[in-house]
Amino acid sequence: MNVIEVQNLTKDYGSGRGVFDVSFGVGKGEVFGFLGPNGAGKSTTIRHLMGFSSPDSGQTLIFGKPTFEHYHEILNRVGYIPGEIALPAGLTGWEFIRMMQDLQKIHNAERLSQMLEMFELSDAVLKGDTKRMSLGVKRKLAVVTAFMGNPEVLILDEPTSGLDPVMQNKFIEFIHEEKRLGKTILLSSHIFSEIDSTCDRIAIIKDGKIVSEFVADDLKHASKKFYQIDFRTIKDKNSFVKGAHTIPSLEVLKDDKLNLFVSVNDEDINATIAMLSDYNVSKFSNRRESLEDYFMKFYKEDKDFGGALA
Repeated sequence: MNVIEVQNLTKDYGSGRGVFDVSFGVGKGEVFGFLGPNGAGKSTTIRHLMGFSSPDSGQTLIFGKPTFEHYHEILNRVGYIPGEIALPAGLTGWEFIRMMQDLQKIHNAERLSQMLEMFELSDAVLKGDTKRMSLGVKRKLAVVTAFMGNPEVLILDEPTSGLDPVMQNKFIEFIHEEKRLGKTILLSSHIFSEIDSTCDRIAIIKDGKIVSEFVADDLKHASKKFYQIDFRTIKDKNSFVKGAHTIPSLEVLKDDKLNLFVSVNDEDINATIAMLSDYNVSKFSNRRESLEDYFMKFYKEDKDFGGALA
């Protein structure tokens, strides 16, 4: 049984905004990546998973319980980092931590100390007013409070937004460690490297709908490969393109002056190389399809990615 379950979730805010018939599940010990640009529906889905909003139709469950009706029963078993950090005014960092500990009903001093040291939050910083904290400090405080109770499930919405590169890398290393401990993790992000380096499975969301869901390793070890071919003359390049249709799986993806970017299945690579031997080629190199390449297939017609390439 999945620990996290989204079943045919629909929340229509009008004008094409919201999420529509979204379904996916996350098993115990799995890291599931939820990838899409800002406004695609990631945060809406997560708000429903956290029980903050009631769906128009469908449901969201954690530990088999509908989250809107049972949010109070799962609160202390789920660590949550919101996409936008809005800390209560009039509290110091320490007061915010104590408040969250009381809400979670978990006071794990050893774990808290480890988290504060890992994310470099000093006593002096935590004595300051949350309103005057920088975005980076607020984000680190959100990370610490999400993890300090050692929860079984982690729901992370753009968790490294606002962190510097050193802290981003430290956070990714920490996610790997949490995964080794058997935690169930939903990681929503628009940062390809973050998703690519941590996730077992990935879903891509566009305009509130899941457009692809796949095992991360399948993309890395796909039978279709990608190659850049540099020709010495335009005549050679054009002649090769004209004959490319004789190789069933060969597809020209980009044609730029003397260069081609092509895809071809493994079973046709020898035939492709044999054909290239008849032309003046200066370079033939393999490039694995990246997560960004795959993602852009779904967004290539859009001009504004809302930060999707960050």
